[in-house]
Amino acid sequence: MKTKNLVLALGLCAFGCAVWAQPADYPSKPIRLVVGFAPGGAADYVARAMGDAFAKALGQPVVIDNKPGNGSSIAADIVAKAPPDGYTLLIASPSSISVNPALNSKLPYAARDLAPVTRITTSPLVLAVNPATGIRSVADLIAAAKKNPGKLNYSTSGNGSAPHLGAALFSQVTGTEMTHIPYRGGSLAIQSVMAGDTQLTFGTSPSVLPMASGGKLLALAVSTRERSPLVPGLPGMKEAGLPDYHIEFWYGMFVPAGTPAAIVKKIYDATIAAMQQPSVKASLARDGTEVSVSASPEQFSSFLAEDGKFWVKLVKSANVKVD
Repeated sequence: MKTKNLVLALGLCAFGCAVWAQPADYPSKPIRLVVGFAPGGAADYVARAMGDAFAKALGQPVVIDNKPGNGSSIAADIVAKAPPDGYTLLIASPSSISVNPALNSKLPYAARDLAPVTRITTSPLVLAVNPATGIRSVADLIAAAKKNPGKLNYSTSGNGSAPHLGAALFSQVTGTEMTHIPYRGGSLAIQSVMAGDTQLTFGTSPSVLPMASGGKLLALAVSTRERSPLVPGLPGMKEAGLPDYHIEFWYGMFVPAGTPAAIVKKIYDATIAAMQQPSVKASLARDGTEVSVSASPEQFSSFLAEDGKFWVKLVKSANVKVD
């Protein structure tokens, strides 16, 4: 009996050691990085700007997988239900972490199903219009919106997205009414403004600035209270006449809940190494995005707890709904 128990004990020990040894072998195959928006949008731009450096830091290829739809909820659900082994990652914004759960109690996932790794970037939104509208300033926009309530259409990357909430806050602060036209990604939303199908957008910097520099869009202001060094030449909302308006946008790295801490640490270290590369910083800065990483996964988790309160409060106060 003693021999049998000894063999069983050794077997359990070997199994346990094998389980705990797995993170040391991570990663041993390509990583899937899921993005909740279409190619060409800000999230996709951030993923591709860091992708090569991230892959080098991990020592494995990183495959970027665009899964747009439902304000990035489809992508979040895919990662939330993936095996917690470090091979399926998510680049997410406040939309899928704080806003969508507040908007829709029937989501197939909860924020707790995703474990935070680190924030990776921050940037202001950029308020931009089609030049053919004749709108040349924030004051012009407010006047036009008040003159014809509901006539101005604004495009966004989806219900509950930061651009959606940016416009909702604008309407709330200015007492104006505009019509929301959601698209399946930031690039599609920007294209709609350039085509004249919609008149304006509160777009992410990487989506808006290249088109504004080419004259296809007219940028009016950034969404932060003060001017942003990321977007020189544009007034902040205080300077534009709206001192009570302020929104700043971020992207972060997430994994399925239950991912071993040792693997999370490896992903965190590789993300930090990638985001600190001068080429990555320069690429993002050109389009108004700043590298902004967390001190640790725990610090990012604490940030999310406080940041989520802002977005949920805005969803409720602006009466944002899922149509």
